[in-house]
Amino acid sequence: MNSVSPSAAQYKGGMMQEEAVESRRPLPMERQDSSGLRTLQTLSASGESGEPDEIDKLKAKLMSAWNNVKYGWTVKTKTSFNKLSPVTVLGQSYLLNSEDEVERFRLAFVSRVWLTYRREFPQLEGSTWTTDCGWGCMLRSGQMLLAQGLLVHLMPRDWAWPDAQQLTDVDFEVFRPRSPARAGGVPIPSFGSPRGSNSPEKSTNQAPKCSQRKRPESVKDRRAEPIHQRLVTWFGDQPPAAFGIHQLVEIGKSSGKKAGDWYGPSIVAHILRKAVAKTPVVQNLAVYVAQDCTVYKEDVVRLCDQSLNRTLVDEFSPLWKSVIILVPVRLGGETLNPSYIDCVKSLLKLDCCIGIIGGKPKHSLYFIGFQDEQLLYLDPHYCQPVVDMTQTDFPLDSFHCSAPKKMPFNRMDPSCTIGFYAKNKKDFESLCSAVSTALSSSNEKYPIFTFVEGQGHDYGLESHSSSHTHNPVAHILPRGKLGQCNNRRSSDEFVFL
Repeated sequence: MNSVSPSAAQYKGGMMQEEAVESRRPLPMERQDSSGLRTLQTLSASGESGEPDEIDKLKAKLMSAWNNVKYGWTVKTKTSFNKLSPVTVLGQSYLLNSEDEVERFRLAFVSRVWLTYRREFPQLEGSTWTTDCGWGCMLRSGQMLLAQGLLVHLMPRDWAWPDAQQLTDVDFEVFRPRSPARAGGVPIPSFGSPRGSNSPEKSTNQAPKCSQRKRPESVKDRRAEPIHQRLVTWFGDQPPAAFGIHQLVEIGKSSGKKAGDWYGPSIVAHILRKAVAKTPVVQNLAVYVAQDCTVYKEDVVRLCDQSLNRTLVDEFSPLWKSVIILVPVRLGGETLNPSYIDCVKSLLKLDCCIGIIGGKPKHSLYFIGFQDEQLLYLDPHYCQPVVDMTQTDFPLDSFHCSAPKKMPFNRMDPSCTIGFYAKNKKDFESLCSAVSTALSSSNEKYPIFTFVEGQGHDYGLESHSSSHTHNPVAHILPRGKLGQCNNRRSSDEFVFL
């Protein structure tokens, strides 16, 4: 979904954390927050025991109201794709030079689970927040990464959402470029409106300018639809939802985070690991978070190989748990090191890759592919009403995005977490080999991360990443850039090598 705010393309929600801290200090009588609204600070510092809480509540309400407006509408734009270059989406390649290939790409994109800001959900415990607008984008990106891992884990291979057709049966045109600047371009508009009747966008009833060949509905896809619906409920915005915003915020408290704070990609990786370990809704799946840019193979084996602890598992359960591997990394200093771009492309080409959470500074996105020198992403920065998932067959439209968006690689924030999935031991061994090959495509002396034999404690680390509440991650800086980054905030949670 296009997410162009009325103020600017630069996301301002990253100021939330600093302002929340600021609001707990003695304040002047009047100040202006990031929304441009003036708030009166009439309470004196003598009321520190209770009155600052009232200030926080007032501020949260004002910020919630502003962010609901700010992220509650979009500007509908067209994204251009080069029909002569392949588009890569999570290990699959699409060359948009034919109607069939365009349709395959549309279905692949629309079938990804899209999780965005929501409003009017039950109040987050210990706060006044009833929306995550303006601060929860990294949690939403993490949810999308986990949702993709669960789709691969639970759904049939090459599954596509059967009802995606209702979002794609709209006006679509492939035309010859009118100027050299658009040479080879295929403008792809939104594939429909996933917002339903409440959308601020106007629908058009134009007849299609070219017929769209629909993919025959697969019987296995339709049979898997109840699983798809149940999977989405796990990300619902209700306190009991296993991977909902309420659970993730609660888990984040052990890492010193609270509702309204900025969550980095490393923290979110550990929150997701704990959420999967905590819930009984997902069977035979574990999450491993790499330590110091290193995946210790023996740690993964101990986490997944249930035969090593057979007394604690059912005799009918699989001998090997499927695993989601999350690798927090930093691909440069203040900006992305261009030497790593080819490596990121190589990783996104792998079938085992489930995406990257990162984005722009203080503006999280979920990257699922690329074309040429631009990343393809899903954007959580659109505020939608909460969905009542207690209804039978609740609508899924708002959980699938119909508008692909692209961003140049050089605008990508170097702080990110890369995700992979392996269904069994054989897949894990193949993953190690394929990812290691992809990592060697970088021109840098040091790879983004590595796979090593043994366990973390063999190298002076704890034996399992699952025992870490909050790990720092190492990164490699481009030559000559170290001095530029010594003043980075400690909240970035990275170790410089």
